[in-house]
Amino acid sequence: MTGALTSPPAQQLVDGKLVPASDGATYEILAPATGEVIGHAPDGSAADVDAAIAAARRAFDETEWSTDVALRVRCLRQLHAALLEHAEPFKALTTAEVGMPGFMMGAAGFDVPVDGLRWVTDLLESYEFETDLGVASPMGIPSRRTVRREAVGVVAAISPWNVPTQINLAKIGPALAAGCTVVLKPAPDTPWVAAELGRIAAEHTDLPPGVLNVVTPRANEVAALLTTDPRVDMVSFTGSTQTGRAIMAAAAPTLKKVFLELGGKSAAIALDDADVASVAGATAFTACIHAGQGCAITTRLVVPRDRYDEAVQVAAATMESIGAKDPADPGAICGPVISQAQRDRVESYLRLAESEGGTFATGGHVIDRPGYWVEPTVVAGLDNSSRLAQEEIFGPVLVVIPHDGDDDAVRIANDSTYGLSGSVDSGSLERAKAVAARIRTGTLAVNGGVWFSPDAPFGGYKQSGLGREMGLAGFEEYLEVKTIAEPA
Repeated sequence: MTGALTSPPAQQLVDGKLVPASDGATYEILAPATGEVIGHAPDGSAADVDAAIAAARRAFDETEWSTDVALRVRCLRQLHAALLEHAEPFKALTTAEVGMPGFMMGAAGFDVPVDGLRWVTDLLESYEFETDLGVASPMGIPSRRTVRREAVGVVAAISPWNVPTQINLAKIGPALAAGCTVVLKPAPDTPWVAAELGRIAAEHTDLPPGVLNVVTPRANEVAALLTTDPRVDMVSFTGSTQTGRAIMAAAAPTLKKVFLELGGKSAAIALDDADVASVAGATAFTACIHAGQGCAITTRLVVPRDRYDEAVQVAAATMESIGAKDPADPGAICGPVISQAQRDRVESYLRLAESEGGTFATGGHVIDRPGYWVEPTVVAGLDNSSRLAQEEIFGPVLVVIPHDGDDDAVRIANDSTYGLSGSVDSGSLERAKAVAARIRTGTLAVNGGVWFSPDAPFGGYKQSGLGREMGLAGFEEYLEVKTIAEPA
C-alpha cells in the first residue's frame, strides 16, 4: 500500500478535454490504510465548475445527443468495454484510494456497477420513449394523445466516497442513456477513481465534448454552485441526510428536479423461530464489510429477548475473527475508514456508547497504527431510543437490541428517521414476508435474499431520500414526461 501508483495523474474532464484546475491548484490524495500521500487531484475552481456546466448545457442544447439513441448506445457500449479492459488497474486504484477490500471488487466495488452499465444500455435499446394513448374526446374534441419521455437536461451528479465507482456509474449510466448531459462531482476524499472514469471515457469512447464532465473541487462552496446554477436541470446526490437537506434548499429557488439517496440505520430482525446464531453472525459480518461504510448496511441487530445473550456472543466472536486488515490483503473484510475525520467521528460514537450505558462485547476503540483504523465493535445493553441505535455512524459498529415478538420487532425497525434497508429472518418464509411488508424501507432481504442488482431499484423512505437509483425506476428518474394531443 506504499509508494507511487502507476495510474496517470488525476485530471478533470471538461468539454471533452483532460485538464488540471484552471488556477493550477491541487490537493493531496491520502491512502486510508496508511495515511500516506498517493497522488494529487485538481482543486477545481468556480471557473472550472462554470466551464463544465456551460459545456454540458451546450452539448444538450446544441447537439443531437439527447435524440440520437444509436449514438448513446454506441458510446455506452464503448465505455463498458473500456472499463472491463482497464478493470485490474482500476480495482487496484480503488483499493488504494478508497481503502476498499479487494473482495468487494467482485460486487459493489466494480463488477456489479460495470455490469449495471451494460444493463442500462440494453434497456436503452428496447425502451419505448413514446406511448400512444389512443383517441378520446375530452371536452367533445376528438384527439389522439401521445406521451413522450424526454431527457431532463443537464444533470449535476454529486457522489460520496464510500463506494464511489458504484454510485458514479449508477448516476452517469442512466443519465447518459436517457439523453442527459452530466457534470460529475466526486467527494474530495476519492477524486481519483472519478477522474480515472473521466479519462477512460475521454480516451476510449465517442462521447461528444461536454456530454460528460468530471470536476474535482475540494471546497463545498465551489461544489455548491452545481445546486444553484439555473443551467442545471437536475441534481442527483448520494450522501448524508444533512447535506441532502441543504441541497434541496439550494435547488428550491430554481425548482430543479432532485434525486437524493441518503442515510440509513437499517435493522436486521431475527424472529423467534429463526436461526438466531446464523443471523447474528451474518449481520456482524455485514457490519464489518468496508469498515461499515455503507448506507444500506444493517447496523441494528434486533433479536428475541430470550436469545439476546447468545446473539451478542456470536456477533462478537464473528467480529473478532474478522478483525481489521490491510485492504490489499486477500482475506480482508474490514479495512480502514476513509479519513482521520471519519475515524474521529466513529470514536466519538464509541465514547457516546459508554456514556449512554452501553457495553462492548468486542472492540470499542480506534487502532493505533498508521492510517485510519477502528476495531470492529459490538455494543450491548442499549435500547432503540439510544443515539447509537438512532444515528448513522458509518463505521464497523453493530448495536444489538432485544425485541418481544413480531409486533415489537416491527415497531423497533420503524422507530427510525431512516427507511433505507433491512432484513427479516424466520423459519417460515410466509411469516418473514408478512413482517417485511410492515417495515417502512426501500429494500428488504427476506431469509437471506439479495436485492442488490442493476435491475432492482434502490432508494429509501422517510429521511433516507427521494426517488430511486438503478432499475427501470432509476433510468426514468432522468426523464421528463410530455403529453401531446393532435386532432383525431
